[in-house]
Amino acid sequence: MAALVLPAGLLVVMLLVAPMLLLARISLNRFSPTELMVEATTAENYWRAVQDPYYQQVLGTTLGVALGCTVLALALGFPAAYWLARMESRWKSLATILVLFPLLVGNVVRSAGWMALLGNEGAINAALMGMGITSRPLPLLYNTGSVVVGIVAVVLPYMILTLAAVIEGIPRQAEEAAANLGGRPMTVFRRVVLPLALPGVVAGSVLVFILCMNAYATPVLLGGPQFKMMAPAVYDQFVRGNNWPFGAALAFILLAVTLVLTVVGSTLLGRRYRAA
Repeated sequence: MAALVLPAGLLVVMLLVAPMLLLARISLNRFSPTELMVEATTAENYWRAVQDPYYQQVLGTTLGVALGCTVLALALGFPAAYWLARMESRWKSLATILVLFPLLVGNVVRSAGWMALLGNEGAINAALMGMGITSRPLPLLYNTGSVVVGIVAVVLPYMILTLAAVIEGIPRQAEEAAANLGGRPMTVFRRVVLPLALPGVVAGSVLVFILCMNAYATPVLLGGPQFKMMAPAVYDQFVRGNNWPFGAALAFILLAVTLVLTVVGSTLLGRRYRAA
């Protein structure tokens, strides 16, 4: 059995663990404007990132956007997932394909589509001005709202498919029994469906939160140059500033915050599921 797992384990070590160890070593070096990177063993890059108000704000923005997008994706995805899981017609396969279809389009292409919709000369502003609702274009692009809309559009299929897979395993008879005992639809959902679907809520929320924390293309294209999240900040340090040690430190801070919040959130939701 171990021989079957060995090739995949070696591949993970080569493609994930080894680069992460190399990046960790780089984060402990010093940056020099003339030599770019000086070999050292210091945590000053981490202290700078933690103490700098600018990067504190960037991390706070990233956390706020990621949490907001996760909650919004869950609120929008649960009804769609329930409808998909309970569908019994021959169109269920087509509905599943339609949910999967956005994943076939790259994030850059989708962000460009949102730019065409939300821009000053985009379809939405053109329609609003054409109907006389507004006399000037609304600032729909290059703000937090446009970034949230774009990221939710990216991660929503993951949430729907994860929830639908769990809801399909909930016996329909449990809902019918609760309804026959006098439970209203919202009571049945709150007391029966939601507790049984909580593993899917945890899995979908963790997956979506990780994707939102590491979003790059959508914040860059829909947020504009003034809107900063952690992934674009890491890219700027590596590519534009050539400051690899500091960029590596930012990357590990992003990784650490994501892992800690993911573990804490999963643990709390798991305890609630066991209590329910």
